[in-house]
Amino acid sequence: MQNNTFSTLFVGQNLIKLKEVDSTNNYLKELLSKSEPLPEGTAIMADNQFAGRGQQNSVWQTEVGKNISASIYLKPSALALNKQFYLNMAVSLAVSEALSHFIPQGIKIKWPNDMYYLNKKLGGILIENTLTGSSIKSSVIGIGLNINQEDFAEDISHKATSVFRILHREVQLEVIMEKLFVFMEKYYLILKSGKFSILHDIYLKRLYNFGISGFYKQGGEVFEGIIDGVEENGQLLMNVGGTQKLFNFKEIEFTHTK
Repeated sequence: MQNNTFSTLFVGQNLIKLKEVDSTNNYLKELLSKSEPLPEGTAIMADNQFAGRGQQNSVWQTEVGKNISASIYLKPSALALNKQFYLNMAVSLAVSEALSHFIPQGIKIKWPNDMYYLNKKLGGILIENTLTGSSIKSSVIGIGLNINQEDFAEDISHKATSVFRILHREVQLEVIMEKLFVFMEKYYLILKSGKFSILHDIYLKRLYNFGISGFYKQGGEVFEGIIDGVEENGQLLMNVGGTQKLFNFKEIEFTHTK
């Protein structure tokens, strides 16, 4: 356990650094299951995460010591279950703003919470909530970002990128984590104050493909649509051939070709 002097009130003030772990989310959840309470804002950061997960158990590939594999513990206990997507918005905005500090143009949030630079994936988020009654007891926020990785596996090289590939130079991981903690706290406090419309409006402004025509795939069929918005429950609202349709997570795929 390590106390830090980040310019935050609580996020990242208790930072636990690990050489190697299966998953920072798993490690943090195991800590939470023990009797000793953890301070809110506790963060786990690993040099190597060998079993990192994305949404719905997809695998997150990362090169040792080159990228950010981290998890943050939050307690949004006042957030009702039917508003939990606002936590996703707050976290996505925090990560996108941290990245935009280093890459001023081109950072977007691909619904629901992937980080994109232009048309390539820069990172992803996995939020795991523990529920109690009709509210969230605790949240483990997993963040994976491609920072200094130069090369990617052949099957993902055409659709993945990194801060190094964009800026053509290395950036210290701790410098990016500092910004990540600052913006996480900023947007989390906006969430805690109940300013949901602010989160929703900024989220739409940063949403990949918002308001423009794009191609999507559902059940093997490719169709053209325009993203019109995101519902409070997280469903994607899309105009398809003049008809408004709603889509759930993983129900459609983003594609760049007809």
